[in-house]
Amino acid sequence: MATTKKTETTEVKKETAKVAETKKEAVKAPETKKEAVKAPETKKAPAKKETVKKTAEKKPAAKKAAAPKAAAVKVVLEFQGRQVSADDILAAVMAKAGKAKTVEVYVKPEDGAAYYVADGETGKVEF
Repeated sequence: MATTKKTETTEVKKETAKVAETKKEAVKAPETKKEAVKAPETKKAPAKKETVKKTAEKKPAAKKAAAPKAAAVKVVLEFQGRQVSADDILAAVMAKAGKAKTVEVYVKPEDGAAYYVADGETGKVEF
């Protein structure tokens, strides 16, 4: 029995040594510089670049989708006990300006008027 155990132990040691040698060969360091440079390259690097590209492409789309719609805004000008809606002032200016391409409006409450420049022509609307 003692002989059988020694034989089995010796055989196990031999097999373990063979496995260790096989592992060493598989993990061998590259012998040349070219092999060392090629070793780090993997297929995962291009996949990461694609992920970055997809993320970059999605960001502008997300900004477009997240753009807020125009809120309903009401502006009222109060001066010396009077109230005038900005919509009323703009309607009066646009009625006089006609189909102008550009319109600038300057409200001067102390005069009770809004002055405007429509395509280079000036005018005044009282409120």
